[in-house]
Amino acid sequence: MRKLVIAGNWKMYNTISQAQDLIGGLLKNGTDMRKVDVVVAPPFTALRAVYDATAQSTIQVAAQNLHWAESGAFTGEISAMMAKEAGCKWVIIGHSERRQLFGETDDQINKKTVAAMAAGLKPILCVGETLQEREAGRTFEVLFRQLEGGLLGVGSDAAAKITIAYEPVWAIGTGKTATHEQAQEAHAKIREKLSLMFGAQTADKMRILYGGSVKPSNALELLSCPDVDGALVGGASLKAQDFLDIIEAGVKAGKV
Repeated sequence: MRKLVIAGNWKMYNTISQAQDLIGGLLKNGTDMRKVDVVVAPPFTALRAVYDATAQSTIQVAAQNLHWAESGAFTGEISAMMAKEAGCKWVIIGHSERRQLFGETDDQINKKTVAAMAAGLKPILCVGETLQEREAGRTFEVLFRQLEGGLLGVGSDAAAKITIAYEPVWAIGTGKTATHEQAQEAHAKIREKLSLMFGAQTADKMRILYGGSVKPSNALELLSCPDVDGALVGGASLKAQDFLDIIEAGVKAGKV
């Protein structure tokens, strides 16, 4: 069975002191987080502070992005090894905001995925369709293209260590959420595609998260779907109690 992942993407929110306060709020609650993998992705400036604050807990740290080069004249970027040295075990790659706002391509996302794996980081590879693509009936065409492009050249053994996040772009920060039926359908199709790419045994090991306006009120229903293996949480991860409630939903829906 697949252990659920509850990951909080803080985006460009929280100074170092605010990040420390948020972690403090998560830790003082006493919620048993051992039954799920809890991951937080602070801004780059707060990575080390959050790592230090969570070092005695089961909370793990993720970077929100990285560059595929080991080093170089890439102003404003960080490498996989820089993220790892700052305390990261995970990295979010190909988030819809990176694709939509910064023009990241499947080829660039593939390079980042390969670089993350080479450095020993666990990628959370994001895929998802826009509202226009969904209404045009192109949802699965888009998802399959993103999976093929992002995972190009990745072998079955390596693929088993990669987590996929399905985040319909029309549900990111809009307050709209895919129904649990829509989420399950997309996740099942993604797993079918992964099975064709890497074999059924590997696909069954790969965790597929749902991202898109996840909140305490809908978390349990989404997380109870058989092919939904966790959540990539945006705004609700910025409030300690909301994030803890989603973690509790993950514990209740746990498949382990």
